[in-house]
Amino acid sequence: MTQSHESSSEPSLDLEVIREFGPFRAYANHVRIDTGVAPDKVVKTHCCFCGQQCGVQLKVKDNTVVGIEPWYEFPFNRGMLCPKGVKRYLQQQHPDRLLHAYQRDSAAPGGFRQLDYAAAIQRVAETIERIQTEHGADAFAVLSGASLTTEKTYLMGKFAHMCLKTANIDYNGRLCMVSAAAGNKKAFGIDRAANPWSDILGAEVILITGANVAECAPITTNYVWQAREHGAKVIVVDPRITPLARTCDLFLPIKPGRDTALFNGILHLMIENDWLDHDFIQAQTVGFEAVLQATREWTPAKTAEVTGIAEKSIRQAAEWWGQAKTSFLMHARGIEHHSHGVQNVLSTINIVLASGRIGRPSCGYATITGQANGQGGREHGQKCDQLPGGRDLSNPEHRAHVANVWGIAPDELPRPGVDAYEIMRKAHAGEIRGLLSICFNPVVSLPDNNFVRAALEKLEFFVAIDFFMSETARYADIVLPGSLQEEDEGTVTQAEGRIIRIHQAVECPGEAKQDWRVIQDIARALGRERGFTFASPREIFEELRVASKGGVSDYSGVTYENIEEHYGVFWPCRSAATPSGAAAEPEPGPRGTPRLFEPGSWNPIAGGAGPFYFPDGKARFNVTAYVGPAEDVDVEYPIMLTTGRVVSQFLSGNQTRRIGPLVDHYPEPRVEIHPRLAQRLGVGDGDWTTVTSRRGQCTLRASVVATIRPDTIFIPYHWGGRKSANQLTISAQDPISKIPEYKVCAVRVAPAEAPPEYASELEPQQ
Repeated sequence: MTQSHESSSEPSLDLEVIREFGPFRAYANHVRIDTGVAPDKVVKTHCCFCGQQCGVQLKVKDNTVVGIEPWYEFPFNRGMLCPKGVKRYLQQQHPDRLLHAYQRDSAAPGGFRQLDYAAAIQRVAETIERIQTEHGADAFAVLSGASLTTEKTYLMGKFAHMCLKTANIDYNGRLCMVSAAAGNKKAFGIDRAANPWSDILGAEVILITGANVAECAPITTNYVWQAREHGAKVIVVDPRITPLARTCDLFLPIKPGRDTALFNGILHLMIENDWLDHDFIQAQTVGFEAVLQATREWTPAKTAEVTGIAEKSIRQAAEWWGQAKTSFLMHARGIEHHSHGVQNVLSTINIVLASGRIGRPSCGYATITGQANGQGGREHGQKCDQLPGGRDLSNPEHRAHVANVWGIAPDELPRPGVDAYEIMRKAHAGEIRGLLSICFNPVVSLPDNNFVRAALEKLEFFVAIDFFMSETARYADIVLPGSLQEEDEGTVTQAEGRIIRIHQAVECPGEAKQDWRVIQDIARALGRERGFTFASPREIFEELRVASKGGVSDYSGVTYENIEEHYGVFWPCRSAATPSGAAAEPEPGPRGTPRLFEPGSWNPIAGGAGPFYFPDGKARFNVTAYVGPAEDVDVEYPIMLTTGRVVSQFLSGNQTRRIGPLVDHYPEPRVEIHPRLAQRLGVGDGDWTTVTSRRGQCTLRASVVATIRPDTIFIPYHWGGRKSANQLTISAQDPISKIPEYKVCAVRVAPAEAPPEYASELEPQQ
């Protein structure tokens, strides 16, 4: 099997190879779900979960999703799905589906009573008006979601900035991709995976750090395995021997929170052995001399001491990476969920730039997007400092452009607000009095969530828009029924930067409405409907195209039609423009820009000066000083806790914990603990075990495994209430990205005095 590496190429994934070597062979072979019901229609769309956004076909009968078919033509997954994708169709008819609006009522069963939708919207509008009149526009905040379509994320930013005129909007991507985004912008001037996944197939070395690919992005595993079949060496960096690490060529079992030290050490060896691309460094980058000086101290001995990795393994990793002709580096939350996550990201980019292996076939760098629209959701205005097109809310030119599109004066736009966790702090302090959330479950997903619950209880008014009654929605005064992915249409942007179409398969049930309609209903009830009269997601997208034009995240040349024709369009994709400046702007290709930073490529920031998104067209090396975790082990709390995902659950679990086969696969969280540590503590496999941090305590069953460091435990974070790992985690944040430090905090572990008495999976009623 041969593979083309032209810019326009798609991965040549032979179906027989997929069935033989795919990450989930059983699912690749038997993904078709036969319910014995002949469907009325089959709808081509995408999975609702992670950022891979695998293509699927939903079988629909009588406005019900009854099964799933493979979509072999979609180039990313070619019909393959992980267990979540195979079973995702089961959520649509779940009895927990919200069909009506609800109002908190302590006297009612379950603490809520049904409320007419129009009355609920009116109460929301009246309370927003009152709070903002009494306390100012910024006293009402918005928390949005990165699993919404791009049209909805654009609308949420516009709703907060133009309708509510509040500075305080942020989104749950703050818990996911923001360190990667900040690092990418500092080094490249643009926030996007630099390559299509097809470039993985020709890499000689693949370095995966802080990414449990086989469980969190399973179809990506197939790309790695195919590259390995063609001779690639695979290096995995992780505190745990993850499924992919079990078959890799070199495993580096790093202590949590020491990633910058490792990559500084690898760069030290690259410099020492002259494994550098001097021509690329000289012509295409700035800042290398400062990095060279800063990495002198990171000898192999010091790197080994700090990271807990054997010196010989560090040398081997540097040699393989340094001497390769082609390579691909990928990372995810494992290096980003830290109080120094941006530094970690920049340290990996430094070894990519020093090798010169970027912007050409089979040479790449990518951040593995976590949420369904983690990429598109962070581009068009729902971040606290952002406007559409990846523009900066504090930049006068950017403000003027977007204000012109929206038909308002630039001074009417608020200034940058605060991040998601700071919104909780302000709510706790009484500075924020009201909150609207959509597809965000902070009671489960934010760190130190006992504090988060207390903050929500202090709000004067809280409205949640969701399709299930999440743990967070149970703290709301009003719950409005929103839409599942299959009940709406629009676009999302998946991990590679490929914009794809979501097609509506079924209508919303009961009084539930598509989320963009709910937001516009609120704007109308407020008497602020100007700019919020869209009749369809297509209309929203057409305005988004104009608003993004000329920005870094430029969608102006994208249409629903060319997305359909080409199985997606890679942004940036500009509309045709009159050439100006020193270099003529080329016509945009129909598929956009699959591979960034190719020699001679054009961008609006550099013009023709170079391929990177700075005025001089050059990438930036960044000095990455090592800083340890915000909370390290000590005598009282001697063990490190790290958190993450399992293959059958997703994020806060609001959807996957309602899908029976996925619950059967992993019904409750467990504490992964190494046999040596378990023996020392007197903990056996399956024993109830209590984990305590300075913030909270939880009791879970132990899973004694040899696939984790003896000084570290692991707990997945998909559960709420007394099973929540985020009772323990620390709210320390990266000073640049404001991402929380989920991946390391200090705990103590002991056998439980008694089994826990879990009253419910849901939060207790007030």
